[in-house]
Amino acid sequence: MNQRAGGRGRPSRTDGSDFSYRMVVDSRYTKVAKAKFRLAKLIFAQAVTQLMIEANVFISLAKKESPDRVFVSSLAIALVSVLAGELGRKRSRSNFLKFYVFGSSMAILLSVAYLAMSNFSLELLERY
Repeated sequence: MNQRAGGRGRPSRTDGSDFSYRMVVDSRYTKVAKAKFRLAKLIFAQAVTQLMIEANVFISLAKKESPDRVFVSSLAIALVSVLAGELGRKRSRSNFLKFYVFGSSMAILLSVAYLAMSNFSLELLERY
């Protein structure tokens, strides 16, 4: 049986002449790694915030209070977008990351709309 000859010396094209090119590529990879790390911290902070808000909703459900549909839909969209963002970050899927940005933006807009409506209704109740 023939065996492969291993370790016959230095492989081709690794004499160090491409060192400057490899350093350029290396800095690009470090930029991507740093951006992914920042994104991971952002997704983690958003997930913790969403969990605290969802715990508040479950507590209100335990007290037999009905939550607003806009608020619950905002939480659902945010949860799905956080999951998509985490998958997009881990697997470097740009479509998931685009969905994360869009979903998070929509969840924030729905939350702001809910807060604006609830403050407006409180003002109406105080007047009468």
